[in-house]
Amino acid sequence: MISTLIQKFQHRFQNGTQWLETQQTSILSAAAIITASVLLSSLTGLLNYRLLASTFYDPSIKVQRQLDAYWVAFQPSDLVFQLLVIGALSAAFIPVFTKYKQKNEEDAFNISSSIMNVVLLLFVVVSIFVMIFAEQIIRAMTGVQFTADQVSLAANMTRIMLISQFFFAVSNFLSGMIQSYQRFVIPAISPVMYNIGIIFGTVVLSKYFGIYGPVYGTLIGAFLHMALQLPLSWRLGFRYRPIIMWKHEGVQEIFRLTIPRAIGTAVDLIGPYFVTFFVTSIPGASLTVMRFAQRLMSIPIRIFGVPIGQAALPFLSQESGKGDQDRFRRLLVQSMHQVSFFALPASVLLLVLRIPIVRFAFGAKNFPWGDTVLTGKIVALLAISVAAQSVTHVMVRGLYALHDTKGPFAVSLLTMMFNVGLSWYITYFTAYSLLGLAAVVSLTAWLEAVVLFGILHGRVHFGMREVIVPQFKMMFASVLMAAGLYFPLKALDISVIDTTHTLGLLVLTGVVSVIGMGAYLLFVWLMKLEELRIVTQMWGRMSGWKTNLAKSGEAIETVSAEATVD
Repeated sequence: MISTLIQKFQHRFQNGTQWLETQQTSILSAAAIITASVLLSSLTGLLNYRLLASTFYDPSIKVQRQLDAYWVAFQPSDLVFQLLVIGALSAAFIPVFTKYKQKNEEDAFNISSSIMNVVLLLFVVVSIFVMIFAEQIIRAMTGVQFTADQVSLAANMTRIMLISQFFFAVSNFLSGMIQSYQRFVIPAISPVMYNIGIIFGTVVLSKYFGIYGPVYGTLIGAFLHMALQLPLSWRLGFRYRPIIMWKHEGVQEIFRLTIPRAIGTAVDLIGPYFVTFFVTSIPGASLTVMRFAQRLMSIPIRIFGVPIGQAALPFLSQESGKGDQDRFRRLLVQSMHQVSFFALPASVLLLVLRIPIVRFAFGAKNFPWGDTVLTGKIVALLAISVAAQSVTHVMVRGLYALHDTKGPFAVSLLTMMFNVGLSWYITYFTAYSLLGLAAVVSLTAWLEAVVLFGILHGRVHFGMREVIVPQFKMMFASVLMAAGLYFPLKALDISVIDTTHTLGLLVLTGVVSVIGMGAYLLFVWLMKLEELRIVTQMWGRMSGWKTNLAKSGEAIETVSAEATVD
């Protein structure tokens, strides 16, 4: 009797969880999973930030300095992870694994074990170096306002976080293999599990370990991120082997592809390090405030810019391989317009609703009104760059599809130098403080977008009308949308909705956002913008995207501690 009940329970449980391992066969299902995972990860990430603010952000400067040290501690460990793991994974491992899997699955798994062993071995060696010289590294990347106690605290936290990055390294290889089999649900859920680990550390462990609570939470979250993917990896056939096949063509191919990607990744990571350095060089400036603002700004980019850019890459590569320049140009322009269609109103929402959004996201009792206003101002300045950063993801992949990796690298290097130079001037010769640094971020983003567009124009010869006219219409609709947001916001905030409580803030933000988005859609419809129709149909037209994406050289969602927290 009991055994029968157990069997029935197991059967129902398996049927209820079968969807977690289902192979996605359409763009709609894959895209829905990506979007849902980003939204869930963003929501749990925002909850984590709010809990951090309520626990560690108060009038005590000592406590605030601990939280600033927490943000700094992520960067050295994340640098090791990004250079050694992401470079190998996104640019090399996934496409090579997919190619060999189609020929000989056992051979593909041997390649994966070999690469994983090499990367993990290098990771351990470099991590030991970082652990030994952690204090010197932290001191080199922070300014004069970052105290000796903060340096020591951040160094100790970095040493612990390096262990979590080891779990992430294993987990991301597993994600790559799982995605190659067109299973996306488990890798999509994993970042949420990571955030839950940090939340547990903040809520529970911080009572016993203080600021080290969320640090230990990163260990728990990273382990859960890995553990969630182990069963499916096993069922797909992966068996870890302690081997390194140095002479295997697939292993050598991965190494060849990894080096240029690692160099490009290093350049991309320099910018955030300098932001940390300059913020910690300004008297009285809070790195936490800057990180909170960056968090809000990054959400629409992750939701719109990155997924559409990833989706466009295999199609652009296909048209480039055929030599059909006209089709390539139309597809690229279409992708750029689709990103702008979403990113522009998202930036307006952040710009106009900055204060209620900041209060809702981080408005704990210990987060003062003055810091809320300052964070809102920084969000507004950063929001100006949302569209530029989102479209940049598409343009960079357009150049990749044309087999041009030098162009994006040169532009990244150029804009990084511009960013550093102007930020240095703002920090040491003006009184603009954090607002000035935020403005530099937006200015740099637009400079990068313009230069990339110029390079692409030289390659594919855009028709200026096909690019400028739709973009102008969307910008004009976004301006009108801003008015549609501002006046209801003021009216409801003053006389209708009590915004002193979280529920009131949620209602205010939701109602005004719906009004604003309705106005935007109305205006783009009146202007007969083609993107409105295209966007509603693009999922159906892009069937097969998921399969092509697995061959594109990019994981849907590569995860590191820094990327997930931020």
